[in-house]
Amino acid sequence: MLDRDGYRPNVAIVIVNARNQVFWGKRIREHSWQFPQGGINPGETPEQAMYRELREEVGLEPGHVRILGRTREWLRYEVPQHWVRREWRGSYRGQKQIWYLLRLVGRDSDVSLRASDRPEFDAWRWHDYWIPLDTVIEFKREVYRRALAELERYLHLRPQTRRDRLYRPPPPEMPQAYAEAAAGYAEPGAVSHADQGTPTGD
Repeated sequence: MLDRDGYRPNVAIVIVNARNQVFWGKRIREHSWQFPQGGINPGETPEQAMYRELREEVGLEPGHVRILGRTREWLRYEVPQHWVRREWRGSYRGQKQIWYLLRLVGRDSDVSLRASDRPEFDAWRWHDYWIPLDTVIEFKREVYRRALAELERYLHLRPQTRRDRLYRPPPPEMPQAYAEAAAGYAEPGAVSHADQGTPTGD
C-alpha cells in the first residue's frame, strides 16, 4: 500500500535494555545489521503494526516491552531505483516510518528469531545506543540519525519501575553526528494511547 506520494507506511522499532543498549539484528544470510521494521497493513494503526512486527521478527509479546516514546511525524527516505522491484518502478519512492522506542522488561531469552516462518534476522546483539551511521546503508542514514536523536530524550524520563531506578545508567552522550538532528525538539510528555494513532503530517 502506497500513499499518494509513493511512500509505503512503515514502522521501525528500537528496543533498549536496562543499560540503554539497543537491539541490533543481522539480516538473514546478509552482512548488514538493522532495527526491526515492517510495513503497516491496511486497517492497522502504527501501534498495532509495531506489535505485530515485534512478534514476527523478534518473538516478543506486548508484555515483554514498555513503550517509552515514538516519533511525532513520519520520517521518509527514498529508495534508489536500482533497489526497487521492476513492477514498482515509477510509482514507488520509498518508505515513510513511525519509529517506536521500547524498553525490554522481559528477559533476553524471550527474544526468538524463529517466531515466524519467514525470519528477518539470523543473529542479534546489544549495541550502544548511538549506532555509528557509517554502518547504516547510505540512503537510510538520515532517517536513523533523526529518529535516534528524537527518541533519545525519552531515555531521560523518570524511571517507572524499581528495576529502572536501581540499574538504569545515565543517558548516553550524544555524538556530534546526531546533535544537529536533535536541536529544536520539544521536551516530551508522557506517552498515552491517545498519541498512538495516525501521526500528524500525513
